[in-house]
Amino acid sequence: MTATPRRMLKQSAGPRRWLLAVVAALSLVTGTAGQAATSILQGSLVEVDEATVTQILDVFHKADAAVAVGNLDGVMALYATPYNYHGLNQADVRKIWFDLFEEYRDISDVHFFSKIVKVGAGSNTILEVTCTGSLSGLSKISGLRVPIDSWYEEVHYLTFEHGSWRIRGNVGDSPKVMPFGTAPHPLF
Repeated sequence: MTATPRRMLKQSAGPRRWLLAVVAALSLVTGTAGQAATSILQGSLVEVDEATVTQILDVFHKADAAVAVGNLDGVMALYATPYNYHGLNQADVRKIWFDLFEEYRDISDVHFFSKIVKVGAGSNTILEVTCTGSLSGLSKISGLRVPIDSWYEEVHYLTFEHGSWRIRGNVGDSPKVMPFGTAPHPLF
């Protein structure tokens, strides 16, 4: 009987090690002022062509750059016109970013993509980018680096609008009230 629990432990150690590696990487990056990182994890499921991957990374690199210097208009340019995340629209997200830039400096974010898939076709195409990441900044009051947000395997939805991929929010119908224990991640 003891062989089964040991075997289960060995089998579950792989994913646990992966999770610990991601947490360690997030800790290292978020501990460094003003640093951003966006990358695709080795072994990720990528079901789009190389040009699309480059375009997606470009969106997040633009977000990294805009966030690093507190460029509110630069950040907002990355959101799609019909942006909606559990009832929050572009104006709501603009206010959130404004407040963050007022309260923190040297804001940095990290994004580790583990899955990129295309859903739909033509003008209805949506990209689903599964991501683990975090957002942190230096408090203007205390001077301490503060974790602002973190997420694990959250899906970023992107839509093609005005010649580039933009952050869309939720896709389809979603409840305005999130399930218990679920934190909102409207920023990306």
